[in-house]
This record gives sequence, C-alpha cells and structure tokens, in this order.
Amino acid sequence: MASSMFRFQRRNGFKVCEEDSVYAARASGSLLRRRNRPRIIDLFAGAGGMSLGFSEDFGHRFQVVWANDFDKNAAKTYSANFGIPCVVGDILKILKDNAEIPAADVVIGGPPCQGFSLLNKKRSGDPRKQLWRPFIDVVLKSGASIFVMENVPQLLGSPEHNQIKQLAEKAGFMTASAKLCAADYGAPQTRWRAFIIGCKFMNPELVFPPKKTHYNPRNGHVPDLFRHPEPWRTVRDAIGNLPIPEGSQIRTVPAPLDLHFGRTPTEISLKRYTAIPKEGMNRFDLQKIAPEITPQCWIRKTSGGTDLFGRLWWDRPAFTIRTEFFKPEKGRYLHPAQHRPITHREAARLQGFPDTFKFIGTKVDIAKQIGNAVPPPLAARIADVVCALFESKKSG
Repeated sequence: MASSMFRFQRRNGFKVCEEDSVYAARASGSLLRRRNRPRIIDLFAGAGGMSLGFSEDFGHRFQVVWANDFDKNAAKTYSANFGIPCVVGDILKILKDNAEIPAADVVIGGPPCQGFSLLNKKRSGDPRKQLWRPFIDVVLKSGASIFVMENVPQLLGSPEHNQIKQLAEKAGFMTASAKLCAADYGAPQTRWRAFIIGCKFMNPELVFPPKKTHYNPRNGHVPDLFRHPEPWRTVRDAIGNLPIPEGSQIRTVPAPLDLHFGRTPTEISLKRYTAIPKEGMNRFDLQKIAPEITPQCWIRKTSGGTDLFGRLWWDRPAFTIRTEFFKPEKGRYLHPAQHRPITHREAARLQGFPDTFKFIGTKVDIAKQIGNAVPPPLAARIADVVCALFESKKSG
C-alpha cells in the first residue's frame, strides 16, 4: 500500500507525515493492508496494554519480537494474547547476564512508576526511579531508532526526566514529551499519563503530541484539535449494556461475563452504598447523610480525597482505574446506579480493553494487570505518531 493514503507537510525542512492522517487510515482499516511491519520490544510490558494499541486489534501493523515483565502472571497474560513468550525476570539481571536482545525498530514500555507517585513524595532515593536506565540500554542494544517511554505525569519536569533526555540525546535521539489524557484519545477514562518519545532521524516534536480525537462536551467543542472530533466516551458507552453481575468469582463462561462478577459486601458496606445512591456522590455526602456509618478516619480528614467512596457518572468518563478498583474506599469506583463497586470486566472496558483480551491469574492478579495497564486506545494514538515518523523518513 503506497504512502499516498497519508497527508504530508513541509515543516522545518522535513517532509512530515501528519499523524492525524495515520489515524484516519487506521480507522478505515487501510493500515492493515500494508506489508511493512516494524519490530517492537515491549519492556515492563504488564498485561500488554501498550502492545495492544500497536497491534492489529487497533488497526496497526507493528510486530512484537520480545517482551519482558517481572510479574509472572502478567507475563502469562501477555503471552496468551500476543503469541510470543514474555520473558519473566528483572531486566537488570537479564542485561547483566548478557541475554540476547533481538533487533528492533521501536522499544516501548513503562518503567515502574511508584517512585514518582504523589504517594511517595518522601522517597527521594527510590530505586524504581532509575529503571529507565535499563530501558535505554535495551534501546541501544536493539538498534531501535524510536523509543516510547510511558510513566506518571510527575516524571515530566523531574531531575530524572532531564537525565533521560540527556542520555537519549547523547545516544543520538531527539526527544519530545507531554502529558496526555486518555479520554482525549478515545478511552472512557480521564487518566493522565506522561510520554517521552525519542527518534534518531527526525525531531518527534513535529508530530507529537498527537491531535486529540475526542473532546469534553462540558467544555464545548474545540474544532481545531482534529478534523472530526467526537465527544468523550462515557461510562455508559463502555459498560451500559452489561447485565447485573453474578457470583463473586471468575466464571467459566464466555467473555464478557467471565470477569463480570461482584463481591460479597459486609452489612455496613451495603448500608454505605445505599446511603449515597446518586451519581457523583462521595464520602463527604456519606458523612452528611449518615455520619453514624462513616469511618472516623474520613470524618477526621476534612480535606482531600473527594473521589473516595465516590459514584461514577453515567454520562462522563471514569476517573483513573487503579489496581484496587474493587474497593470503593480507594477511589470513585461505585457503579453509577447499582449498590456495588465496578467489576473486573467493567474496569477492563473502562481501560479500553476489548472483551476478546484474555486475562490470566487470580482476581487480585487480574485487577493488578488491568489497573497498571496503559489504556490501549491511548497507546494506539501513540502508535499513530510512531507510524508517522517512519512514513516521514521514507518520504523525506
């Protein structure tokens, strides 16, 4: 398939492929007819949310040739969905043992981010902040000309961010970075993530960050973001057609009902759920309506945590889906109408995973895999940028 399906512009002396034209070609299915399949390595891969966005399931033609994660259950999920073994182990040890790293065009991945988390402000020496170093080592060993690093927004502007840029530039990469909201790119969730893209042959700032394909209807339509933007996808769009969940365990039935199970709440938990029946309510509403069943720690904490024990809104995206989405006291995870937290299937859909994606492990294992994943629709827009960079190189 010729590159005539894409639009090009002259920018800073480069003939640049416009990433939104890649999006249009992907949406039409045209990219799947192309023969070229850039090779990918996925590090800290988890269940594979990032790889999924680069895959045929989302209209791309990238080919994963190697993947790694420390979590054996996440690696099993990855292998089951992508057809290649996901190497289990500490990437530092793998590199120390001189394991063979295959040649690749692109390295993607999200080094563990807890060291940058707002929950770990005091951990200035947290070693998890330095796991970007083996990521760059793999980029160099594989000969990749592009890398995509994903992390929490707190990475940008940090000393580590500056170190990453300096090391990448020393290795011949130009870099671009931005904080992106998943809802702006088709995921029904207002999850913010940071991305750093490095490219050896062209400044990635010419095509990154990608144009937003979706917009917040409560802020009004912003026409200059994309040619035909759509309103944010909502909780109703994602989970509105699911029936009432059954049981409290993973079920041996076809998807989506296999992961659509509930919990067995305590009597006090059920009273708390029913005390705040309206969309958008949270722990502060619980305290006003039923202080006698409100935990004392919440009563003493008079500020912050407005999403704790919160109900989702039907006609808005979900808030960030974390690894303990089945615990309402951890965030805004109550179903908009039913007196229960969201199910594993609902959380997976709110992340943007198709029902055909297979998760392997216990309930807790799968919840961790879902919550730690990059929303695949967001990853797919990043893949559009990577595709645009390669097309620009071919046509330049």
